[in-house]
Amino acid sequence: MARSETRPVVVLRSTAGTGHTYVTRKNRRNDPDRLALRKYDPAAGQHVLFRETR
Repeated sequence: MARSETRPVVVLRSTAGTGHTYVTRKNRRNDPDRLALRKYDPAAGQHVLFRETR
């Protein structure tokens, strides 16, 4: 499966300040803004907001 520019790999970094990250892909046509998801941060021990970094 070829890599495309419409679905780039993005890094989601925790807003709790623990430095934990998730790596995912997103569709640039559907989500042109920065992605923000609520995911589990094992260092914080709870679900926190993860935002896309560039």
